[in-house]
Amino acid sequence: MENIIRLESISQLNALFQQLPPKHPLISVVDFSKMEKHEKVEEVKLTCGFYSILFKNHCANRMRYGKEYYDFQEGTLICIAPNQIITIENDDSSTNDIDGWGLFFHPDIIRGSSLGNKMKDYTFFSYEVNEALHLSDKEKETLSDCINKLENELTENIDKHSQTLINSNIELLLNYCNRYYDRQFITRKKANTDLLIRFENIVSNYFNTNELQNKGLPSVKYFAELLFLSPNYLSDLLKKETGKNAQEHIHYFLVEEAKNILMSSDKSVSEIAYSLGFEYPQYFSKLFKQKTGFTPVEYRNLN
Repeated sequence: MENIIRLESISQLNALFQQLPPKHPLISVVDFSKMEKHEKVEEVKLTCGFYSILFKNHCANRMRYGKEYYDFQEGTLICIAPNQIITIENDDSSTNDIDGWGLFFHPDIIRGSSLGNKMKDYTFFSYEVNEALHLSDKEKETLSDCINKLENELTENIDKHSQTLINSNIELLLNYCNRYYDRQFITRKKANTDLLIRFENIVSNYFNTNELQNKGLPSVKYFAELLFLSPNYLSDLLKKETGKNAQEHIHYFLVEEAKNILMSSDKSVSEIAYSLGFEYPQYFSKLFKQKTGFTPVEYRNLN
């Protein structure tokens, strides 16, 4: 059985990093450059019960999500949702010097707040490590300012305003991350165009071969894995490039295939629904009308 270090609390995190106890029990900011040097270890697996935002200019270690590796380059930022397993491996050719910061906050600090209700919109928390955000000098400075404001708030005595102000500063930082990811999608346009073409090819191939009959309705996760991307990253990339997310693209191909069957056969709507992988024909009819404005029967009778 794998030995995985499970960190449930911010206090456990600070102890692991050999930091002083956190000023607030649910949030901590760690300056990696002030961490004590430690003996090199071959591999450490971590999973945390809180959100982690890591910015590093230099790191002696490689980080792995599942099977994917990521070597930190200068000025990269990754955001990790709770309960993700992270593997940190030592690079013997490097030093122990680390430059950067980490923001760690427990879900309880935002629970029931407007920020807590918005966390699902920050899809980059589910991106893979190799989909990290690469920051310009100006962007680094802006995020550092956000972190400094958070640190300043954490030095204040906790009062009735503390949680609101802490959440506001976290939200500000996350909104900047959203802006910078949007910018990165634009600056990586050529690579994104290549991915878009590959995505459309594999989806088209799925519907034009026997894959649909053999495997049933495909998921976003299925195609994302073929492209070595996380489902959220693929959907966000497609949304920026085409205005439609990955699920909408899949539905487009699905409806086009349904149109072909409706116009070239006398199969019943139920038979078509089952052949397309739908467990319930009603769901197929609802999706078809949503996308075309007609029920399957109405569409067939148009011609």
